Amino acid sequence: MKHLAVELFQIALGWDGPQKLGREFALGHLGDTGLCSRLLTPSKLLDVVMRRSLAAPQIRCLQNGTDLSPDSYMGSQINGMPMVDMQAVGRLLRSGCTIVLDAVDLFDPTMEVACRALQWWSHELVQVNCYLTTGSAPGFPLHWDDHDVLIVQLSGEKTWEVRGPSRVAPLYRDAEPNTAPSANVIWSGSMLPGDVMHIPRGHWHQATRTDRADGHSLHATFGITKRTGVDWLLWLADHSREHELFRHDLDRWDTKLEGQPNAAQLEDEFEALRKRFTPDTYLSSREHQQRPSRHVATHNVFGPPTSVVCVTDFPPDIKPCGDTIEVLAVGKRLTFAARAEPALRRLLSGHPETIEQVGNDTGLDATILAETLVEEGLCAELTDELAAGYQGLVTGLDRPTTR
Repeated sequence: MKHLAVELFQIALGWDGPQKLGREFALGHLGDTGLCSRLLTPSKLLDVVMRRSLAAPQIRCLQNGTDLSPDSYMGSQINGMPMVDMQAVGRLLRSGCTIVLDAVDLFDPTMEVACRALQWWSHELVQVNCYLTTGSAPGFPLHWDDHDVLIVQLSGEKTWEVRGPSRVAPLYRDAEPNTAPSANVIWSGSMLPGDVMHIPRGHWHQATRTDRADGHSLHATFGITKRTGVDWLLWLADHSREHELFRHDLDRWDTKLEGQPNAAQLEDEFEALRKRFTPDTYLSSREHQQRPSRHVATHNVFGPPTSVVCVTDFPPDIKPCGDTIEVLAVGKRLTFAARAEPALRRLLSGHPETIEQVGNDTGLDATILAETLVEEGLCAELTDELAAGYQGLVTGLDRPTTR
């Protein structure tokens, strides 16, 4: 999937691929600042807040660097659903506050597609949180994140300070706390519209507008959680449950009961498990097993779809196997005739595709292939709303016609 945000982020940071993700601090500026308003504006963020049933901690409001009680910005329930009190939010914005909305990609198709493009690029899961700050309100105090972040300033200005890590590769659940900030200031300054910043996991940072009397700031933080050796070990532990030896009680008293393993047997079996399920196997399996995401499915009730798009969290693995071709994704292994490969690669490209056009270009019956991919959860029908998330952002592609 070729997405304008991914291309511009890489150029701004001087990267050629995701290899430097999590390795070092980086700062740059977008070559096309029009991307900012295309991704999100303050009014669009507030519209999302108004139209969704939200509750803390997915939405939070802060003043003076402290979380406000949800009672100060949540209204009474409407038809049993918690809704934000927009008048209260307006008063908070006027007096100066920070509104934080987590996982905006769940509510907005443009952010959904941007996150998916970053996932295909990085081969890691991505979530975007958005921060709207007004007046001279401060943000969060100095802290570190347990994941890498890509930050893009969408509108307004905000002052940042970024420091180095005080513990190498810290984790959320770790062997010891990581509470003493580093004194090594890597960068401090203002983020302006179109500025992009990469802060690796464990780097201390804070953002504020206390040096400004009025105005606002809106930035998006794309959180990218990379897998660690600990994740691999936990995955190994899950696979150990498949073996009876590991499910037995550990022999504490040397009773030598039937089937009860001794230490040597466990160590040998673990070594065999470790060789079979390598870190590379874990990373590949994780991508193949990622479950389908939520999308509209009409099952042709309103007629067959004319356009579809691949919506897997990671690029499907397409493997030619002689007379057949296998597709691994969403926890499934699908087998097709080898001659279907050209159409499959189009339909699974991550770009919206018109089914008729794919058929014309490849000489294959793309309708049956598209229906199968939609039914199995690899593709989704291209509704007008979903198509809007691709328009002008997926490079080299005109918007297909939805039904």
